[in-house]
Amino acid sequence: MALIHDMAESLVGDITPVDGVSKDEKNRRETVSMDYLTTHLLGKVERGGKEAGVEMREIWQEYEDNITMEAKFVHDVDKLELVLQMVEYEKRKGKLDLGEFAWVAQRIVLAEVREWCSEVLKEREQYWKDLRIEACGLDIGKAVMDHAEAEQTARVDSS
Repeated sequence: MALIHDMAESLVGDITPVDGVSKDEKNRRETVSMDYLTTHLLGKVERGGKEAGVEMREIWQEYEDNITMEAKFVHDVDKLELVLQMVEYEKRKGKLDLGEFAWVAQRIVLAEVREWCSEVLKEREQYWKDLRIEACGLDIGKAVMDHAEAEQTARVDSS
């Protein structure tokens, strides 16, 4: 199901909410693409192409209807993948804040996938925290050691 849902995107692209395409238009484009792939292309393949096309179209529709647990899982993993891409792009580009995509985490339904996403967002938070510390010219390890050394010196002096 995860692979089949991406088939339409192979033709229309991975349309995200920030692309300014309405949900109805996105659905229309993807439906036309899946009909083309499963009927016109696979339908012309001898020995099982038509049957494979019908089965793929049904699986894609199951994903689109988002009623079964499998469909909900694939939808959630698709959202998690967007969050993962956001974090990876931020790290690759350095100091590029793509936080406008983080809202998608709130739309994850299944608890297990929410936990995975939470871990990714914690990693992102730590990344940005480390960048801010670096930007301020602070070495946190050195600061901790300096503080410990100062406390030790104060104890020795007061003895």
